[in-house]
Amino acid sequence: MEIVPAPRKFSDEMRERAKRMVRQARQEEPGLSVNAACKRIGPQLGILPDTLRGWCRQADIDDGVAPGVTTTESEELKRLRRENAELRRANEILKTASAFFAAAELDRHTR
Repeated sequence: MEIVPAPRKFSDEMRERAKRMVRQARQEEPGLSVNAACKRIGPQLGILPDTLRGWCRQADIDDGVAPGVTTTESEELKRLRRENAELRRANEILKTASAFFAAAELDRHTR
């Protein structure tokens, strides 16, 4: 079973443009916080400020400006968790099969 993500409302181009605009606004106005920049720029582009703030925060993490889990690390962690769950399921199946065949073997010898 594969989990399919929801379709994206904004294209990658739009995301990059919005993040670039926030960075530019902060460079032009050094005292401007990410929050204030997102509140100013988000509505201009039809993006909720909280959404834009999340994109900017993750971009800072990915660029090494802020501490946190990068997008690449997060994707790898998700992949490993899925793989781990799949291996656990396979292990349970093997344990059950082993117990079944061991019981059948014991039953055959007692007859």
